[in-house]
Amino acid sequence: MDEQDLINFEKDIAENYSQANIRGPVHLSGNNEKQLLQIFKKIRGFDWVFSTHRSHYHALLKTKDPKWVKEQIFLKRSSHINSRKHRFFTSAIVGGICPIALGVAIAIKKKQKNKNIQKKHKKWVWAFVGDMASEMGIFHECLKYARGHKLPITYIIEDNEFGCYTPTSDVWPKRTEFINDLRNLDGYSYKRTYPHYGLADKDGKKIWINF
Repeated sequence: MDEQDLINFEKDIAENYSQANIRGPVHLSGNNEKQLLQIFKKIRGFDWVFSTHRSHYHALLKTKDPKWVKEQIFLKRSSHINSRKHRFFTSAIVGGICPIALGVAIAIKKKQKNKNIQKKHKKWVWAFVGDMASEMGIFHECLKYARGHKLPITYIIEDNEFGCYTPTSDVWPKRTEFINDLRNLDGYSYKRTYPHYGLADKDGKKIWINF
C-alpha cells in the first residue's frame, strides 16, 4: 500500500462511521503515512507487530489485506484487531501492549538461542506506543528489561502530542526525549488528522469532535 491508499482507507472508515454503518468505536490514523511506510520497510512478514487502539495503518501495512482489516472494523474490533496468522496483535489498554510484546521477544530469543540463524532471518518484535504511554512506568520497565537482556524488540513511540484531548506536555511537563539507539527504541512526531474519537450533530451535519 502507498500513502494515498492509507489515506483513502481511513476516509472510507470515517464516512461509514458517520453514517452509523459501524457500531463500535473507531480511532483513526492520519498524517503519519510517510513515517509508517518508512518504518514498515524494515518489518518482515515473519516479524511480530504489536499496536494500540489506533491500529488501522499498522494492520494494513502488516497484513497487506485491506478487505480483512475493514471486516474487523465493521465487526467492532477497531481497537483490538488481532491476527495470529499475520503475527499482529493490539491492545486498547494504554501501555498494555508493552509487556505482551516483551514476552514474545523473550520467547523468540530463547527459541533462537544457540541456533545458527543468519541475522536477516532472525525474528524481531515491533511494538507501537503513543507518546502518553511512553511516559508510563510499564513502558520504561519493559524498555529497560529489553535493553538489559538484549532482546529482539523495538518500541516505536508515535508522538502526536496528545493523550485523548490532553496535551502530553501538560501531563508530563518534563517529557522523555527519544533515544534512537536503533535497537530497542525509535519514534517520530506528527500532527493528527482526526480527533481522539467521536461525532456530534452541528447544524444538521455530523462532525468529528474531541473529548
